[in-house]
Amino acid sequence: MSGTLYLCATPIGNLGDITLRTLETLKNVDLIAAEDTRRTLTLLNHFEIHAPLTSYYEHNKAQKGKVLIEQLLEGKNIALVSDAGMPGISDPGQMLVESCVKHNIRVEALPGASACLTALIASGLDTSRFAFEGFLSMNRTGRAERLQEVKNEPRTLIFYEAPHKLIATLKDMLDVWGNRRIVLARELTKKYEEYRRTTLQDALEYYETNPPKGEFVLIIEGKNPDELANEQRLQMPSPEELLNRYAGEGMRGRELVKKVAEELNLPKREVYDLHLKLKK
Repeated sequence: MSGTLYLCATPIGNLGDITLRTLETLKNVDLIAAEDTRRTLTLLNHFEIHAPLTSYYEHNKAQKGKVLIEQLLEGKNIALVSDAGMPGISDPGQMLVESCVKHNIRVEALPGASACLTALIASGLDTSRFAFEGFLSMNRTGRAERLQEVKNEPRTLIFYEAPHKLIATLKDMLDVWGNRRIVLARELTKKYEEYRRTTLQDALEYYETNPPKGEFVLIIEGKNPDELANEQRLQMPSPEELLNRYAGEGMRGRELVKKVAEELNLPKREVYDLHLKLKK
């Protein structure tokens, strides 16, 4: 029988946030695969855990992933951990899980600390619907394109950001989205944990004079549905414009009326009456 891959959440700051189940699992597996073995070793030493440790990170995930799958198929139990939080979120864990599924290897997730959810529930913004976007591109063009893609997203948006990129990211968000409410959570569960509840404009002005420190989770309100509906109405052509456009393309009678009514979500009778007026 093959072994089991255990996805073990590790503390995002305070070591006391690790679960008893995760500690027990880390003590008993045959191998621990870690994103950063030095960082994980500090955690293991703190809890006096002596299981063998190996690296599994972005630049060796293809080669090392095959090795780990072979060991799992041989019956070994392996724990996968990231630097902090849940493995598989903004790290290469997803690829290993996909391989396990293909090889019918059991995967067991052990719940625990998560930076994005920790920041979200304390943000004060809408938690009923949200979208996790992770890290943005280092390239400004790629970053702007991604922000444009989610510009009209009504759900609360969650991003991770490093301190040296924060100001550039805030500038791009402000340029693409306009001013919105944002909560900047940094150093979560650590000594200098901070939540700054403000707007994109004010956040940018603050960090331009106060250099950002620590890793950030950015929680940004989604597009206001009423504002989005108004923008769409302003961008939508009038019934007269569409009737004239399609008539100029050779469309006639019922086909013309049906086309315009469906495109603008209007009653056919209303479009038909307008069509008759334009013909006079």
